[in-house]
Amino acid sequence: MPVSTFKATIQIIGINPFVFVPGKVLDAIFEQAGKDRSPIQVKGSINGDPFKQNLVRYQQEWRLYINTTMLKRSPQRIGERIEICIEFDPDARIIEAPAAFLQALNANKEAKKVFDRQIPSLQKEITRYLAKLKTPESLEKNIERAINFLLGKGSFAGREKPGK
Repeated sequence: MPVSTFKATIQIIGINPFVFVPGKVLDAIFEQAGKDRSPIQVKGSINGDPFKQNLVRYQQEWRLYINTTMLKRSPQRIGERIEICIEFDPDARIIEAPAAFLQALNANKEAKKVFDRQIPSLQKEITRYLAKLKTPESLEKNIERAINFLLGKGSFAGREKPGK
């Protein structure tokens, strides 16, 4: 698959650092992906460091969000010019939900109903957050927070309420 390279200046929208992706690069990725709808999985490197991310269309513009796993201290680097090598990533990105979370959902039918009604990206966000936790204690505490969040009691991973 051909890799496209470009330079861009890190900008910010809200609290999210990002770069705009040039039209020619987007066209190549759309062709590789066989689609031009958001999100599109991509991989590549920033200043030589590898990353995996999604290209997303937001406010009529395609953006590559630059998080701290892609570029250390990215929120403090607004205005910095970076070199990006990018291509479509055809590999499946499956995140397995922790068994304890699935058990908690099955034990709480209302929370499961709310979870199942969420858009796939929010389901993935919750699952990914829980799957990355390192200790059983942290997982247990955050599963409880996730269930409460789904029931409309409190926040979780920076969100106030799930969509109904």
